[in-house]
Amino acid sequence: MTRLSVNINKIATLRNARGGNVPDVTRAALDCEQFGAQGITVHPRPDERHIRYADVREIRPLIRTEFNIEGNPTVPSFVDLVLEVVPDQVTLVPDGHNAITSNAGWNTLENRSLLSDLCKTFHAKGIRTSIFIDPDPDMAEGAACCGADRVELYTADYAAQYPQDREIAIARYLETAKAARAAGLGLNAGHDLSLENLAWFVQTIPWTEEVSIGHAIISDALYLGLEKTIQAYLGEIRKK
Repeated sequence: MTRLSVNINKIATLRNARGGNVPDVTRAALDCEQFGAQGITVHPRPDERHIRYADVREIRPLIRTEFNIEGNPTVPSFVDLVLEVVPDQVTLVPDGHNAITSNAGWNTLENRSLLSDLCKTFHAKGIRTSIFIDPDPDMAEGAACCGADRVELYTADYAAQYPQDREIAIARYLETAKAARAAGLGLNAGHDLSLENLAWFVQTIPWTEEVSIGHAIISDALYLGLEKTIQAYLGEIRKK
């Protein structure tokens, strides 16, 4: 069964817009777990415009389910943070410092040396390592050569194409997911997954181990409430 990991960055964005501690990011993480989320994802950036390094340190010992930290491992402070708090999973994302959100996956062939060293570094601390990739079978095979445990498929293109033709939207992802499985990799997915397109993705690629969703969940929660929203997403995952 695919696990739902809730990315709480947007809750931190709302807090930071006003200052203070409302909404309480740590409380929100614990509430997400209580409401059924099977994981919590954070993506700290060097400018701390949403999740702060201090948030990560505070949340880590309180999480009972899976804790996933995403970020750019070319930033030394990010690597240091991951090694300090030892999450269940680290997801390596090549986002630029000024990027509003993640917008591309790794070229695992061109960056094999860097990614291989990072996988070894994190494995030494017992941290499962996932590499964020575009839907390209070569990138999945490259991630396996780097020593990754999983890949996370960047699903922005899938989400954009889904309203026009879901079969075309999923095709390249299915091909890449098959390549990842053949290479012995676990499979995650994330970016712009929503109540509209989530069920089709996990039905077509049922060996998806985890989906990481933040923006859509927090947006839907404005209307449905956080508990009902998380339950709605879990319902989409469980559809047959």
